[in-house]
Amino acid sequence: MAPHWPGDDEGKPAPGSLRCVQELVNTVERPDGADRLADPADARPWLLGHGLLGASADLTPSDLTLVAQAREALRAMLVHNGGGSVPAPGTLAPLVRIAAAARIRPTVSADGSVGMTVDGDDVVSRLAGLLITVRDAQRDGTWSRLKACRSDECRWAFYDTSRNRGGAWCDMGACGNKVKNREFRARKRAAKTVRTDARPARPPAHRAR
Repeated sequence: MAPHWPGDDEGKPAPGSLRCVQELVNTVERPDGADRLADPADARPWLLGHGLLGASADLTPSDLTLVAQAREALRAMLVHNGGGSVPAPGTLAPLVRIAAAARIRPTVSADGSVGMTVDGDDVVSRLAGLLITVRDAQRDGTWSRLKACRSDECRWAFYDTSRNRGGAWCDMGACGNKVKNREFRARKRAAKTVRTDARPARPPAHRAR
């Protein structure tokens, strides 16, 4: 039996094809670093099952490196969706290379709808297809709801279904409370330091003559 992975029973799944982006980001579990795609024997069936590799395509070590780089670039974008900083310069470079190398072309359906598709079964082409998914989600408004957990130790991708789009944690009990308690203790320490610093110094004792 294959080992259980936390993402297999995701409690906050993204809709439609955006789920593939979420599941790719969640193929590594922080902070211990367990990586579902580290072993080619595990990575190939996962990529095949998620449409990120064609059955006839090879999977090379450089492909796996690119997948890992794309995964972290996407995670950085989800951190930004959750209120974090804009991805640092160079962070999105793997996605830029993927877009530049892929053979992307427009399509026209029977009802006149214009879409985009990618030719190729290799990892680069299929990852470019994932970028099209991101583009579509940015256009329909679902992209901003896909976020990375605000906890620096976690960064698990989750889909925010709250009405005000204010969700910040993949799980309030596991991550939210932990961070809130840590921040509360930090504020108490800071307040104690301020009180100590503000305490007037005692006047020097006078020696008896």
